[in-house]
Amino acid sequence: MTSVAERGWQALADSLRAAGERRLVLVEGEPEWCRSWVSGCLEALDTSQALWVGRTEDAELAGVTGIASKQFRRWLGRETGVLVWDGWQGNPPDGLAALSGTLQAGGLLFWLMPPLEDWATFNDPDYVRTGLDQAEHHAFAARMAGVLAADADVIRVRQGHDGALVLPVVESGSSEVEPATTPEQAQLVSQLVRFGLGRRRRPLVVTADRGRGKSAALGMAAAELLLAGRQRVLVTSPSVDNLTSFFRHAAETLGERLAERRVDELMLEGGPSIRYLPVPDLLSEKPEAEVVLVDEAAAVPAHWLRAILLGWPRVAFASTVHGYEGTGRGFAIRFRQVLDRETPHWQSISLAQPVRWADGDPLERQVSALFLLSAESPKQVSPAGGDVVVERWHPAKACERELSEAFGLLVDAHYRTTPADLRQWLDDPGVQSWRAVVNGATVGVLWASVEGGLAPELAEQVAQGVRRPRGHMLAQSLATHGGFPEAAVQRTLRVVRVAVSEEYRQSGIGKRLVIAAAQACEEQGLDGLGTSFGGEPGLLSFWQACGLRVVRLGVRQETSTGEFPVQMLCGISDAGKQLAQGLRDRFAKHWPVLVPRHWAGLTPELVAAVGADLPALARLDAGDRRELESFSEGFRGFDLTLPVLRQVERCPGVMAWLAAKPDLALWCRAVSQGWAWGELRFAGECAGQKAGEMRLRSLVRELLKNGPEL
Repeated sequence: MTSVAERGWQALADSLRAAGERRLVLVEGEPEWCRSWVSGCLEALDTSQALWVGRTEDAELAGVTGIASKQFRRWLGRETGVLVWDGWQGNPPDGLAALSGTLQAGGLLFWLMPPLEDWATFNDPDYVRTGLDQAEHHAFAARMAGVLAADADVIRVRQGHDGALVLPVVESGSSEVEPATTPEQAQLVSQLVRFGLGRRRRPLVVTADRGRGKSAALGMAAAELLLAGRQRVLVTSPSVDNLTSFFRHAAETLGERLAERRVDELMLEGGPSIRYLPVPDLLSEKPEAEVVLVDEAAAVPAHWLRAILLGWPRVAFASTVHGYEGTGRGFAIRFRQVLDRETPHWQSISLAQPVRWADGDPLERQVSALFLLSAESPKQVSPAGGDVVVERWHPAKACERELSEAFGLLVDAHYRTTPADLRQWLDDPGVQSWRAVVNGATVGVLWASVEGGLAPELAEQVAQGVRRPRGHMLAQSLATHGGFPEAAVQRTLRVVRVAVSEEYRQSGIGKRLVIAAAQACEEQGLDGLGTSFGGEPGLLSFWQACGLRVVRLGVRQETSTGEFPVQMLCGISDAGKQLAQGLRDRFAKHWPVLVPRHWAGLTPELVAAVGADLPALARLDAGDRRELESFSEGFRGFDLTLPVLRQVERCPGVMAWLAAKPDLALWCRAVSQGWAWGELRFAGECAGQKAGEMRLRSLVRELLKNGPEL
């Protein structure tokens, strides 16, 4: 490289802008030296769009805007020209990966860190948040250091050697690269306009990597729809801050027609408007609109996405493919099932060509390599191609190909798989993993972590809600919410994720991986094997087939999936079996009280599946039978019989029997979940109280005649 020090950093930024590229500048040294050096460097740069991530006092001293790393979501949807990331204050992978995507062409990312050779033992302040501070060696950081050390496009500034720094000369080619609407982006705008003016119930799903102009295209299309005669276009996203580019491009497209402009709304003369609403407000207010646009859809819980899909005539969903709020690929795979079922005429479009920088941008390549953003499961592995081998596997010691294949399986299989998950997988001291291999290709993977083992005094405090140590998610939940302190004392292997490639699903590989984990529990003297997942009947059935049983259902929906967490456990040791049975018996006793209070909106299929899994604790006496027969013959009213009906569903085999009946939904809604007749009629479960009672009476008659013994 030829020195351009006499022209300095601004000259480098100018040449990068002309070439449509960005650069990572790794500043290695003691923390105060790093901050001082970067502050001096900023004096020579255009900092009108600079952002400092770290301590606000350092940003103020440098004269630029500052935020803490945990606030990174506030900045998504905006653009930066210079980004300073103070790694000495912590390096949450999702934040670093996300904000790198805000840098426009010509941008410089200054990353302040210890020397690369010290990364493996660097005590990152962000580790405390995730319980990783207990690890002595950090494989994730060591791997990142190796990736950066091998990349010639990384500009390294090292304390004590900064005087010899040589900046690269960047050639821009025959013509300068200017940010502009790409043909792909223009095609997307046209397709969005056709969709917005076209037939109802034909939703559009847009996927793209960061920097492809997805939000800008949505904004331009929204404006074109107003100009074409639409009266109301609504846009939603996890935050209005994510929509800066959307509203800017919409306003530019409307031009002189724009009558009123606010942060969250654009309005034309006479009232046609583009308006932002947070997802909860959109669903609670349910305002009329011809078109609804959902940006960063992977960050929106699945049940909200479905409600939006069904609530308006034309809905478009846009998501980042390799996202940091949620993985767009996982979103597309899982949400596709809902789209196929509810709106089979849905369409898909993707963007590949960058808008904010040129193809081959070094920073995009580096961030992708650091966080495996392009990780993909192995393709075209034929089920007839060889024997499946299940083996113990250590992701922290794996080669790049194996790690990328395994992480790609997690990305494809789960709604949200982010760079932070990769760090947790590699660095968690309690992690244990297995993989299924065919001809050298990874076709299945299981990620688990050992939890519990807390001192009895601490476990008692956890159960009382006084203490909450980092980590131990399942152990602490069962101690606190399940009411059994011994759940935090015992050592349990919690399965974090299981993923199998699409070609090999339904072939028993997932079960074989779980069996391997259970065998390891026995060999290691662990007390139990457990898991926690967003409640869904298919997943519940899978874990039941693996020998696990329900011990708890969370009372709050998960923010990632919008589903209530189901927690399941299989006792391994005698103490573990006793704990699992105690948890199940107690939960079964509480179940009929908690269902109408906390799970009234749960799907009937999941209510039946959980109810059937729990121990049957009820028996009917002669008086109960008399009431039940009287109800079945039409002599006794529903409300008077409801206590007995709830007793009935807790008798052995009843919920499993009901699960196969056409009127399962009516039973669950009316009996288990306590819906009023008006609610049942509005939901289409029955024509009214009289009709609903007649169907329930008929169901009870069949139960008494052909059902399990009561």
